[in-house]
Amino acid sequence: MNAKELLESLHQRLVSFNAVERKAAVLEFKEKFAETPEAQTTETTCYNLHCHTFFSFNGYGYSPSYLACWAKAERLFAVGKIEFDVLDGADEFLDAAKLLNLRAACGVESRVVISELADKVINSPGEPGIAYHLGIGFTSAEIPAEQAAFLKKMKQAAADRTRGIVGRVNPALAPLELDFDSEVLPLTPAGNATERHVCAAYAAKAAKMFPNEAERAEFWASRLNIPLEEAQKQITNKVKLEGTIRSKMMKSGGPGYVKADPASFPALKAMNDFTIACGAVPSIAWLDGLSAGEADPDALLDLHESYGCALFNLIPDRNWNFPDPEVKAKKVAAMHKMIDCCVRRNMPVFVGTEMNAFGQKLVDTFSEPALADYMDVFLQGAAIVTAHTILAPQGRGFLSDWAKKQFGSDRKARNEWFAEFGRKNHLS
Repeated sequence: MNAKELLESLHQRLVSFNAVERKAAVLEFKEKFAETPEAQTTETTCYNLHCHTFFSFNGYGYSPSYLACWAKAERLFAVGKIEFDVLDGADEFLDAAKLLNLRAACGVESRVVISELADKVINSPGEPGIAYHLGIGFTSAEIPAEQAAFLKKMKQAAADRTRGIVGRVNPALAPLELDFDSEVLPLTPAGNATERHVCAAYAAKAAKMFPNEAERAEFWASRLNIPLEEAQKQITNKVKLEGTIRSKMMKSGGPGYVKADPASFPALKAMNDFTIACGAVPSIAWLDGLSAGEADPDALLDLHESYGCALFNLIPDRNWNFPDPEVKAKKVAAMHKMIDCCVRRNMPVFVGTEMNAFGQKLVDTFSEPALADYMDVFLQGAAIVTAHTILAPQGRGFLSDWAKKQFGSDRKARNEWFAEFGRKNHLS
């Protein structure tokens, strides 16, 4: 049995909502992996440090345990778990990573208010002043009481927003209506329902309510305002249908959409203070450099660094993978300009695919010419994040007093030291 076959044999147990069952499956994977051919092979240079799991939403249903076992089976250089608004599953993931001797890291993603860019769209389309933002390098879900209260408030605000979406969309899709508590929350292991869970719930309920495909296509054509022929195609394409539900019902112009209220999101400073107080590293999330808020790389980094950001996260696939050569050239140029700016400033860059929608890659195509020349930059970023995760519990994290004393203002020296440590060490 090879590693992929082993992973497949344990799949259902690894993605179970039962944590005890998942842990037992990880232990079995570890034992049997040692007998696979892959156990004798060296690690690749591929990695993914931005993977959502089913504690927020994973397009493939992956749990933290599955993610760790998958990374081991693929012999990845590193793997990272990042969730929207929660640290749920962090200890499970890090325990599995230690058991399997992986380079790994945990993070939290949310939306924040950036007052200095209040009149500019940043990386959240159609929402001026609101930006997706990250903290990575959390070493446990057990965090100080004050920070736990902040995280609880952030999770509750996200839950209220999602519940509100259902309340507004139900009338537009009647007689197809959802009960948030009984039909949406059960799709999650810890009650952190997202828009994507809601879309999946609507699609699944419609299939039961309209078992006849012709009737179901007519329903969706009328409610989503799309041609009947298109609806007939989408009812056999779960991913496409759920994407259309989200676009038509929950995004700008749809009945479920409400203009972002800055009062319902934390300020950038508050999110960074929370991250640092938990021993993690504030990290910039970036879309594509084409918005007013992202157009000037140096200005963007100046602003974020003034609030304590020290890492930069890139989702490469949405910045080069386009069939239109003109679109691709424009996106790639913006991406290269941003990465080059980070390199000049010695700001580490780490990458990933998100995995929060079916169809997103499990690992980036690092051989793509638009990415290949930056592989050393990407590997350095992954090694630094891993080193921080290993060293932070010892008081030697990337932003620690120890690091400040050791390297002063010499970012290049700090980056090289942490990268070297990260290359040589795994969680254990």
